[in-house]
Amino acid sequence: MTRSTVIGTALVLALAAGTAAAQEATYNTRTLTPESALKVAQAALKSCRDSGYQVAVAVVDRSGLAQVMLRDRYAGAHTPKTAIGKAWTAVSFRSNTTGIAEISQPGKPSSGLRNLPNVVALGGGMPIEAGGSILGGIGVSGAPAADLDDKCAMAGIAAIKDALEF
Repeated sequence: MTRSTVIGTALVLALAAGTAAAQEATYNTRTLTPESALKVAQAALKSCRDSGYQVAVAVVDRSGLAQVMLRDRYAGAHTPKTAIGKAWTAVSFRSNTTGIAEISQPGKPSSGLRNLPNVVALGGGMPIEAGGSILGGIGVSGAPAADLDDKCAMAGIAAIKDALEF
């Protein structure tokens, strides 16, 4: 092997290692567009309204920041903040809030979760996922029971499910 071939090979290996290091130092993320977040919120609100429930619906991005908040005309004053809290909790814990409510009951090992700032351990919050990644979250508040908030949240996610598959 000539000296220039050895140097060339070493240069190629060094560049490859540098590229690999740069790829490990950064990552790409996907998040919901405002239009998709609005579509989710509108579909969830419609689902609850069609069932006779006055609710607030919030959609947050993957970091938990609110993108959309809709409150139906007769939803209680507490529902917007609660919906945002449910959506934030779902994204933060990467889990639906019905499950979080279960595992954080008083006397259970994870009961302390309920004492963390911003956590809302009530059903109605769900992560919005596609391709193994969390894209955002939805929170619904105001239906007569947590499972009904869940049902409306699922209807919201279903409205964009086809667009999320990648």
